[in-house]
Amino acid sequence: MKILLTAINAKYIHSNLAIYSLRAYAEEYKDQIELAEFTINQRTEYILSEIFKKKPDVLCFSCYIWNIRFVLEVAEEFHKICPKVPIWVGGPEVSYEVEDFLKKNRFITGVMVGEGEKIFRYVCDCYVNQDGHGLENIKGLAFLDADGHMVCKEPEMPMDLSEIPFCYDDMEDFKNKIIYYESSRGCPFRCSYCLSSIDKALRFRNLELVKKELAFFIEKEVPQVKFVDRTFNCDHHHAMEIWRFIKENDRGITNFHFEIAADLLTDEEIAFLGTLRPGLVQLEIGVQTTNPKTIHEIHRRMDLERLKHVVQQIKAKENIHEHLDLIAGLPFEDYETFQKSFDEIYALKPEQLQLGFLKVLKGSYMFEHKEEYQVIYESNPPYEVLETKWLPYEKVLRIKLAEEMLEVYYNSRQYPMSIKLLETEFDSAYVMFESLGKYYEEKGYAGLNHTRIGRLQILLEFVETIDAEHLELFKQAATYDIYSRENAKSRPMFASDLNEFKELTRKFCKKGKLTHLEKFDYRMPEEETVKELPKKQKESYYLLFDYEKKDALNHRAMVCEIDTKA
Repeated sequence: MKILLTAINAKYIHSNLAIYSLRAYAEEYKDQIELAEFTINQRTEYILSEIFKKKPDVLCFSCYIWNIRFVLEVAEEFHKICPKVPIWVGGPEVSYEVEDFLKKNRFITGVMVGEGEKIFRYVCDCYVNQDGHGLENIKGLAFLDADGHMVCKEPEMPMDLSEIPFCYDDMEDFKNKIIYYESSRGCPFRCSYCLSSIDKALRFRNLELVKKELAFFIEKEVPQVKFVDRTFNCDHHHAMEIWRFIKENDRGITNFHFEIAADLLTDEEIAFLGTLRPGLVQLEIGVQTTNPKTIHEIHRRMDLERLKHVVQQIKAKENIHEHLDLIAGLPFEDYETFQKSFDEIYALKPEQLQLGFLKVLKGSYMFEHKEEYQVIYESNPPYEVLETKWLPYEKVLRIKLAEEMLEVYYNSRQYPMSIKLLETEFDSAYVMFESLGKYYEEKGYAGLNHTRIGRLQILLEFVETIDAEHLELFKQAATYDIYSRENAKSRPMFASDLNEFKELTRKFCKKGKLTHLEKFDYRMPEEETVKELPKKQKESYYLLFDYEKKDALNHRAMVCEIDTKA
């Protein structure tokens, strides 16, 4: 008997915590369980062939909005080839409107609804020990009987997380992949767009188990561990114990990622976070909107001013990567209020600002009220919003322009000086990114692949249309951005002639390509809030970029000014 647990991940570097947890909980059947992980970037024909070669007796898929189309396509074709092999699915994408799902996809045997560990273990028992009989008695299992009638027992009670065995004993399976870890389930909030709000049973894994398991990751020098806890700091004691543990046991390699509610952080927690090694921790903070009407309508509890204060306090320590999230398409959020939300959060200058678009998820409050909000959204996953009562499609398209430029020029962290300088040309950061996006469209640059230097050349073209007078200053900012990241093999066209300071390069670049010397004629603006371009006289100076010493947060070279007279 072979039961194949299959995951189709969004990227190769991702791993699927769900299938590993299912196998760990069904430990007594581990000899009958095999895992298979693929990505959505692989052809479905390849995935189908690989599954077929494994000759499963039972096939199971872990389903999410990013992979459901692939899962169904592969499952349907597999059913044609192996019609006698039962195909079970589970996960958030198939746990709601189950009867409708099964009637549309008759090749699917059934659905494991909700938390899957106990359900999966019972399913294993039925197939391994009872030749497939007894499925109708399993809680949380849904399927259609021979007459097409729905069979579905009540769901399992929320389980004790400490009962799930640790699933990462063999790290060979996770080489070069992000590790996902769970120390709690459920969420204390009831945000209307999120499925986590449905799980009202907030539970925590035993802290001694958590510490033992985190010690394993640290010992194995895992590059990154991402906690999937929906609001990691909802319990002060739980969060502090874990943060203290990773600080005390840090070996300078492993990074830990947490999703938190910034306004819940206490002064004690903020002070402690400020003592951590740069790069040890990164924080993801879901702001979503700053519009009070929207915050109220989506049932979100958030002290916005406290959140801003906390983000600024953490940023001031320069040791933690902060990732802030916004969502476009929420109720009562029109184009103007979204622009205001964007500008308010962008002003906090997080290391990353993710601009997402509302996903109308089955089972969520937002899904139930879609007619009231006049939400039009994609029929297929990821069910992204196209239009709302407040935000027409044409405005959604404009926001998408800004989002693309935000990803390219800000979130990549590759063009900090150029963007810092460009900000001084606009009263609104949102308008800046949208205007740049429009320029890409007008010039036919959108949708094409560009090199780093190519992106900067396009930005300089854009600058020439709005402020040709200061183009030389922007060229020097672009040069700084190139060499602060790497010692570029090709000299950018916009950079000055290297021959002008060839002798100085020989004198100060003793490490060869591990350092680079560059001449600059303008001092860049120091303050983030500069609103006017500097009207400064040329003042030649030299910066040395050291690529052996890089910033732990932004990975840029250490830069120091050289006294050429020394």
